Amino acid sequence: MKLKLAGLVAGVALLGPAVAAAEEGPAAGLMQQSSASSGSTEVGGGGFAAATKPAEESKDATELKISAGGLLATGNTRSMSGTTALALRVRRTDNQLSADAAANYAQAAPSPDEDRVTTVENLQGKLRYDRFVTGSLAGFVALTARRDRFQGLNLRLNLDPGFAYYVIDEAKTQLWAEAGYDLQYDVRRDSAREEALASTGQLPDKTETRHSARVFVGYSNALSEMVTFKTGVEYLQGLPETQYWRLNWDSALSSQIGGNFSVATSLSVRYDNAPLPTKESTDVLTAVSLVYTLL
Repeated sequence: MKLKLAGLVAGVALLGPAVAAAEEGPAAGLMQQSSASSGSTEVGGGGFAAATKPAEESKDATELKISAGGLLATGNTRSMSGTTALALRVRRTDNQLSADAAANYAQAAPSPDEDRVTTVENLQGKLRYDRFVTGSLAGFVALTARRDRFQGLNLRLNLDPGFAYYVIDEAKTQLWAEAGYDLQYDVRRDSAREEALASTGQLPDKTETRHSARVFVGYSNALSEMVTFKTGVEYLQGLPETQYWRLNWDSALSSQIGGNFSVATSLSVRYDNAPLPTKESTDVLTAVSLVYTLL
């Protein structure tokens, strides 16, 4: 427990994260799960990884953003952490392609006399294609990959096809809903399976496939030229095994501080009602990050 709390404090001090994802997090932000896996940047899962249709006056666009940060503490508190993320979006008329990647790593020592141990270690990536059919309707398909040591995952793949409908689609305000299908394929770490065996007396399968229906509602509002607020809620219902379900909520506020630099603060909640044994069901992620826009 001390190690987990130390990793949490290090992550929040770094860019604010407490940290993968689930499942599964962004065209409009970088945020995505397990309390033991509190990385600072998420690209998998729902939330702002959902379609965020550009305003009418800026349909054709090329955007490239990078964020990074780190923390090193010595003395009575000994910890180190690092995070980096990359986001690319290319829009041409009715076609949009986005790609995101993130890496998080942290170490911490519970006392000055003990060696540091790894508390956060995950890699994430996402590729998404959107096709805008009409002014209010878009179809999309997304592929997300995640490797997370503390979630017990060597690999988690999520394939998400679906449709998005925009109730409000204005230059500064958007309200939209998405519906679709989620295919999740997990390759679990042997160490996590052995922990589950010791805890429950049953050895989980090396791999697992889940099928789910997915719904999402998102809202974005440019409160001014300098400040933007975004939030979104995602629900995934297992099919036909209805005992499996997940709920994700993301919220973010970003403010431009000058030139190509901006500061973003975010809050993410990830709930999985059936995680691996010995893993927590709920993750709460808090992040404060400095973002630089290259393009």
